[in-house]
Amino acid sequence: MTHLPAVKVLLVDTLNANLLALSALLGTEGIELLRAPSAQEAMALFGKHEVALAIVDVELPEMDGFELAEWMRGEGHAPGVPIIFLTTGARDAARTFRGYEAGAIDFLHKPIDPVLLGHKATIFIDLYRQRLERERLNDELREMLRLNEMFVAAVGHDLRAPLSTVLLGATVLEEDLVDPVAIRTLARMRSSAQSMVHMLDQLHDLARARLGGGVAIDPRSMNCRTLADRVADDLRFAHPERQLTVEYEGGSTIGVWDETRLGQVLSNVIGNGLRYGTREAGVRVTVRGTEDAVALEVHSGGEIEADLVAHLFDPFRRGVTRTGDGLGLGLFIAEQIVVAHGGTVGVRSSRDLGTTFRIELPRVAANASMPH
Repeated sequence: MTHLPAVKVLLVDTLNANLLALSALLGTEGIELLRAPSAQEAMALFGKHEVALAIVDVELPEMDGFELAEWMRGEGHAPGVPIIFLTTGARDAARTFRGYEAGAIDFLHKPIDPVLLGHKATIFIDLYRQRLERERLNDELREMLRLNEMFVAAVGHDLRAPLSTVLLGATVLEEDLVDPVAIRTLARMRSSAQSMVHMLDQLHDLARARLGGGVAIDPRSMNCRTLADRVADDLRFAHPERQLTVEYEGGSTIGVWDETRLGQVLSNVIGNGLRYGTREAGVRVTVRGTEDAVALEVHSGGEIEADLVAHLFDPFRRGVTRTGDGLGLGLFIAEQIVVAHGGTVGVRSSRDLGTTFRIELPRVAANASMPH
């Protein structure tokens, strides 16, 4: 297990004898004690150190313990540091209430029971150590995921060259083949290679999104209506048994977007509706232009279970998204493409109304400008 840094505990008391007594009680291996005889010195220490616990005497000169606690809570000076107040005052309910209101987690009266104080301090020190350990493990996990995404991106890049050779070889061989069986076998080989290229493209997009680069887009002036018609025609050919209609509402559907990328989005969302929507309902695509945006809605019959809707756009959720793309990345990448344009994508689904995916795009994609 990685060695964790010493836990720092701040002791604030006007009497040096009390500071020494508290130090003797709490000073164990792995704990660094910071001593302050006044609120002002405590404030200076807060500026230099991350403190796991503050044990504060209420009766401090100039600024009392309550005021110090309020300063800690205000303006983010030390908002999460637990405070145990110590006091020689009478057991006054109003005074105790003020202590808790100022942010105390406990309020002990002098003379202090050393066993009680030691037990309470140990609880918060252990909680602090557990938080540090969780943060360390989270950092290691994030770094492991980052390296994994870099590995995926590198392998995907290196695999493109041999796949390109396979596809080129298939094209050359096709010209010389006459045997029907060989031609069909070659067609299956080419289709499989093209599917692998598609998967590599998705893994590349996944790696970019995970590493913070986002999906790359190349926005140009285009018409969503033209794109929707083309994608619909391709999908009608692939699903001749299904009904697919495209409707248009509102104003212009022209904007500045990446046509190829939006084609991916529409192919995925409409394709899911055709594959998994109820056959009798068909699939209806609506392209709606407004003053500042263009919305695309894809409606199909059937309901997505409520507990699955929240995970539809998660990567590698084949059992949830049922995208059929082999990796479960289709809807995740579709969402990333829409986000890269500065748009939004969502879904609503019910037994009575069916399922509708709604994509809304600003008239000009993020980081793009309308051509003059």
